[in-house]
Amino acid sequence: MPIIESIDVCAAAVPLDKVTSFSNRTVSTRHYGLVKVRSTDGVEGIGFCYVGSAGGAIFEAAVQSLLGPVLLGKDSHAVEGLWQAMYQEALLQGRQGTVMRALSALDIALWDLNAKTAGLPLHKFLGAVELETVPAYASGGYYLDGKTPQHLGEEMASYVDKGFRAVKMKTGRLSPREEEARLKAAREAVGPDVELMMDCNNAWQDVTQAMQYIRRFEQYEPYFIEEPFSPDDIDSHAKLARLTHLPIATAEIGYGRWYHKELLDKGAAGILQTDAAVCGGITEWKRIAATAASYGVVVCPHWFHDVHAPLVAATPNARYVEFFWDDQVLNFRKLVDRQLTHKQGRVVLHQEPGLGFGFDERMVERFGKWTRVGR
Repeated sequence: MPIIESIDVCAAAVPLDKVTSFSNRTVSTRHYGLVKVRSTDGVEGIGFCYVGSAGGAIFEAAVQSLLGPVLLGKDSHAVEGLWQAMYQEALLQGRQGTVMRALSALDIALWDLNAKTAGLPLHKFLGAVELETVPAYASGGYYLDGKTPQHLGEEMASYVDKGFRAVKMKTGRLSPREEEARLKAAREAVGPDVELMMDCNNAWQDVTQAMQYIRRFEQYEPYFIEEPFSPDDIDSHAKLARLTHLPIATAEIGYGRWYHKELLDKGAAGILQTDAAVCGGITEWKRIAATAASYGVVVCPHWFHDVHAPLVAATPNARYVEFFWDDQVLNFRKLVDRQLTHKQGRVVLHQEPGLGFGFDERMVERFGKWTRVGR
């Protein structure tokens, strides 16, 4: 019986190689919350999440003082009960934000631990749909100083040359005319048959502003428009969905099943981008994906392909993994000892037990410091 014996926590602050801009912010450093959960059987599971550019200390406090002590001494197989116990403990401190991300990281570590204990790769432990590979889209198209629409088109075409049949670019930082020029260059570069996604990163304040862009975008048939508004502005997502034939994708910063149910009930999302390292871990992600299936909605999880590849492989209504092929934006890749690979637009699943990789301790030590959680 795998009893949880120890928990270690670390906040790693990893600088980007190049300062990178989104529609409404510029990022130079990313903070990642890391955990290791070890059982009395000597098996260790890992979990992780992203906590912005300055949230590392909050993450560490949540694991050390609030959530970690709930798990110590418990059977790791009691995943549902442990999730509920952590959620209950965090009711007053944060059912959203960094505290829920800390809960997510610990829950991911429990699933990794239990799959390793069973000797199965995570996608098979969950019950696989796909056994070897899963479809992916290449994510990029960020704003960099001096980057022209032609440069953007060349970047998108380079992903197609690598075998991807779906790619994503950023939008919303510039004027409607300038953003149309970027989209036009990207579409011409990849051709009409490649699915082209557009990520707004909460760029627009209202539906009227959004439609100034959308009217220009529709002729280029993007596969989806991602995060047009603040994640809390569900009604504007629903209004926009009624005004355009383009699918609206959102929920990458969505916490818990009840938020997602409201999105689905109001028709505010044609595609859910629920992130297991945000929403409440693998346990909550599975609930949300199953609910989405009952609404006929597909899931294309946001970021962290390392954890989402096995989840997509085990979820019938999950269509794509978001894949980052280098360290520029998803520099979490620097903290792990093994990278996922891709072939012909599909991510190749790890076949080792659990997630199939661990932390690169040398790199973690460079950017952070482990602390043991006491009882």
